[in-house]
Amino acid sequence: MIDTKDFSFFESQNSFDFKGFLIKITSYWKWFVLSLLITFTIAHQVNIRKEKVYQLDTSIAIKEENNPFFTSNTSLVFNWGGTSDQVQNISNTLRSRSHNELVVSKLHYYIEYLEKGKYNYKDAYGRVPFYVDIDASKPQLYETLIRIKFLSESEYMLDIAFEGKSTELVKYTDNSKTETAVVPGEFKKRFKTGQRVALPFLDMVLNIKDNPGFYKGNEYYIRFRDFDETVARYQGVKVDIDTKAPSILKLSLQGTNKKRLEDYLNETVKMLIKVQLDRKNQFATNTIEFIDSTLVSLGDQLKSTGDELKSFNNNKNILAIQQEGSGMSDKLTNYDLERDLITRKITYCNTLKSYLKNNSDYSKLPAPTVAGIDEPNILANVSKLIELSVLRSQMAYSVKSERIFKDFDMQMESMKSVLLENITSLTNSLKYDLSLVNNKIGQIEGDIKKLPEDKQEYLKILRKYDLSDNIYNTFLQKRNEAEIVKAANLSDIHFIDTAKDTGGGLIGPNTSVNYVLATFLGLLIPLLIVFVIFFLENSILNTDDISRLTNIPLIGVVGVKHSSSNLSVIEKPKSALSESFRAVRSSLQFMYKKKDISGSKTLMLTSSISGEGKTFCSLNLATVFALSERKTVIVGLDLRKPKIFEDFNIKNDIGVVNYLIGQKNIDEVIQKTHIPFLDVITSGPIPPNPSELIIGQTMRDFMKELKTRYDYIILDTPPVGLVSDAIELSEYADLTLYIMRQNYTKKDMVTLLNNRIARGELENISIILNGFENKAKYGTGYGYGYGYGYGYGYGNYGNGYHEEDKPKNIFERILFLFKSKKQ
Repeated sequence: MIDTKDFSFFESQNSFDFKGFLIKITSYWKWFVLSLLITFTIAHQVNIRKEKVYQLDTSIAIKEENNPFFTSNTSLVFNWGGTSDQVQNISNTLRSRSHNELVVSKLHYYIEYLEKGKYNYKDAYGRVPFYVDIDASKPQLYETLIRIKFLSESEYMLDIAFEGKSTELVKYTDNSKTETAVVPGEFKKRFKTGQRVALPFLDMVLNIKDNPGFYKGNEYYIRFRDFDETVARYQGVKVDIDTKAPSILKLSLQGTNKKRLEDYLNETVKMLIKVQLDRKNQFATNTIEFIDSTLVSLGDQLKSTGDELKSFNNNKNILAIQQEGSGMSDKLTNYDLERDLITRKITYCNTLKSYLKNNSDYSKLPAPTVAGIDEPNILANVSKLIELSVLRSQMAYSVKSERIFKDFDMQMESMKSVLLENITSLTNSLKYDLSLVNNKIGQIEGDIKKLPEDKQEYLKILRKYDLSDNIYNTFLQKRNEAEIVKAANLSDIHFIDTAKDTGGGLIGPNTSVNYVLATFLGLLIPLLIVFVIFFLENSILNTDDISRLTNIPLIGVVGVKHSSSNLSVIEKPKSALSESFRAVRSSLQFMYKKKDISGSKTLMLTSSISGEGKTFCSLNLATVFALSERKTVIVGLDLRKPKIFEDFNIKNDIGVVNYLIGQKNIDEVIQKTHIPFLDVITSGPIPPNPSELIIGQTMRDFMKELKTRYDYIILDTPPVGLVSDAIELSEYADLTLYIMRQNYTKKDMVTLLNNRIARGELENISIILNGFENKAKYGTGYGYGYGYGYGYGYGNYGNGYHEEDKPKNIFERILFLFKSKKQ
């Protein structure tokens, strides 16, 4: 049990009553138990409805793979950059929308395969004996369950429940949504497996898998989900970089279906490898496309010069012509090839310069080696520029940071500026080389002009043919080099471990979290309710409350009644409750002696409001005085709500009222009880003017007569918080006992009592705390059979209420307390 003394420091520092609050909490322990039972039941129901959650992993390594056919002459592949750059780029790519769109489309993950479980539909991907092929260009039923029941191994029933007159459709080529009219109700139709289902709202083919097992009579469901939502779900794939080996990535994915997780993880890596390899081959691909377009025109030119040479050879002594000019022809051909190479280099430089100035996408640039340029700076800068352009285009789908794009743009601008300077320098050098070659060709052409005309004509045609043939062969060689490089390229991404279901991977649901939450809520909810009640109710909970609120002495604490009637001292004379009344009697006798009061002694009992046990205390105090063989009378002066006669089995036909109005004398109103030395004077009929009766001279005569007959006179008066009768009667009392009831009397009432004493309205007053127990049980009746209802003109001041008006449950109770607080 908690020792409330531990909170004395906090009480001294704060006005909040910790002791009272703890007592209030212990009084509602049943609520806490009930709340915990409810929250644990809810947690259990939630847990059994949750599907198991699994996690599968795959790990990949990023290692730069050099092409074994790469040489300084080919230079048709570019580097991605450092390994650390690749790792970060790949990590971003794996979570990018564009990449996951490719994977979702490849696996058709926007089609759900479901089985009906006990509580919900379960993902049956990998377990169903069939798969669905759709025409993505045709609209499909959107977000509606389609029931598939196999009537045989080759026939199934298609069952769709339409709720309205129209249904939504989705077309996966552009993810657009439309609507079509349908007939409300259940649509059923039989189809053969492998047969095309061509309906206004559905276009698909259901195919049976290899080795499907037994499935006749089984029911399955399919559903077409939103493509973008499906992609967004898989963008949540977790990518971790190994801190000890930064070139290793670990991919993790969570879900309820291990087969689906396994296929997705493996496919996302395969797709990444393919895209990365395609990007890596981009340089070679651009080169092949450029060469192919060039070879077409060169082929036509070569054919034309070949036909011209063949035509010249007819009817000519070609052997003699060849021997006479063969030396000059060979020299001229070599110089022509050299001039063509220089011209192609200059043309490439001019084209590259124009392209760089007029375009922002540099991913389509062909390799400089196509034009025979092997200058290292230009090769490296073109390769880097293509790399940056491709990466920037790729990151547009996965990176949202403007700063990163600005960094890319700055790098590309810087690279472009350097490249333009390199091109200008190379162009000037090439022009100088071209002028030298042209001079040499001019010298040879001067020598040729000295030959006969037929020899000149032959050398001219042969020169054109040899030039075209050599250029054509050079381009073919470059194309073959590019094809070899492309075929020999390896992806920088490799599987270390593919995703695989090895029987483990279960990570949820974490049922303990729900039970912890249930415990927390199960305690918090009643705690908050108790706090609200404690705050609103503001009741006296212990003796410390009384001592803190008033200086009026507390002369006794009375426990809870467990007897059938209010005469607890008679029914259980040896009980602790009886002893508490005897203790009060001793305290009263001491006070009488201290105040030097002898002879007949008058004791008045009152309280703040009804229901605090005033009559109960009056009866038992009168009883303990009578048991000490002192002549005692208890007078019922609660003229509005008489009560004391019920416990003595006497009638209330005649009483104080009859004496005060002069109908009866004192002997006629006194009634004997079954308890020796104890008489009772009931209140009698309810008068229309009770206050006027008790302030008259007749009341003084009545009290003077009683003092001549009894040792102790107990006055059971109305609550002082409701009517003023007790104040008028206080002049006849030697001592006044103010009854407070634990967990019932409001603290505000103590303030009112203090004010009355300060005004001199009440004197010689002491307090009895009634209904006290260490664990105050609010609502467990104290058995007084007591319920005041001053309902004739006195209002509800002080929270007085009729017994039938008591709140029936916690909600009525809180509402009642709110109203009371406002009053």
